[in-house]
Amino acid sequence: MGDGGDLAGAYSDESVLFRVLRHLGWDDLANIGYFTLPTLPVAALAGPVFFQRRLARRSLALLDARPGQLVLDAGCGRGETTARLGAAGCRALGVDIQPAQIDRARRRFGSRPGARFAVADATALPPRAADIPLPDGSLDRVHCLEAAFHFGHAGRTSFLSESFRLLRPGGRLVLVDVTSRTDQPIGTLDPNGLVRGTWRFDDIEPYQRYPLMASAAGFTTRRILDWTTPVLHRAARLSALFAGAASTRAGRQALCARWPGLRELDAGEWDEVVAIVRAHRAIGRGTCYTAYVFESTGSPPVSVEADKRQISGRA
Repeated sequence: MGDGGDLAGAYSDESVLFRVLRHLGWDDLANIGYFTLPTLPVAALAGPVFFQRRLARRSLALLDARPGQLVLDAGCGRGETTARLGAAGCRALGVDIQPAQIDRARRRFGSRPGARFAVADATALPPRAADIPLPDGSLDRVHCLEAAFHFGHAGRTSFLSESFRLLRPGGRLVLVDVTSRTDQPIGTLDPNGLVRGTWRFDDIEPYQRYPLMASAAGFTTRRILDWTTPVLHRAARLSALFAGAASTRAGRQALCARWPGLRELDAGEWDEVVAIVRAHRAIGRGTCYTAYVFESTGSPPVSVEADKRQISGRA
């Protein structure tokens, strides 16, 4: 998995894009968001928080966690999804490799019932975290929302193996991640490294490979949901509006009138943000956004043909 200090640069004011997103409303959640067509005009004016929470709710709904269950929230970031699990009656353990994120999670949610936090690498978990022992078969659920793309291929393989080892028979892993449509190297989609450098990752997994990796770890694939349109495509439409406005003096003034914190950007930073946003749009043409539900026992894995039907089907 990527170094925690290196990742910190992606989720702090060290990143000019993160500074912009913070002014637009990013706070306890740092995901793209789940957008519907009727709400796009609202998103353009209100910012992303409502839609980020909607994505978190959809991801947690796939988890189907029950009160009393021990749930690992891997790559928990600032802790909101962990706190939601705790509020639902779960014993929720949020882990993240970034100490600053865990510090923020503890300050914001550490007093909430059922939610505990620890600095830990989700691809190589310790025997105990936040005073919670983690022997084999100790977990009921594992949740990983928009974090595994940071792990690298070897880290994702390790994460799947660790999750299978820690889950009890019948346990469930929900993995929601940015994926690629093909095996095409991401460098061909991001030739200047603007996207990879902004978010501190090296590659993303082809969407069809994840079920094969999960099967090799011992999992059965229960569901594959394609959320590319409501997440990536609609976010791209919003980002195009933002980049268009940010490309002109009048547009920047309008954006600053709506979000006054943006006034801290100088001309060079505005240009940098526009370039990064446009690079995201370019890479988006070769990427997907996929939600997987893997279980540690049960019926045989779905077939390749079934996988293809599901990936093109319902959100």
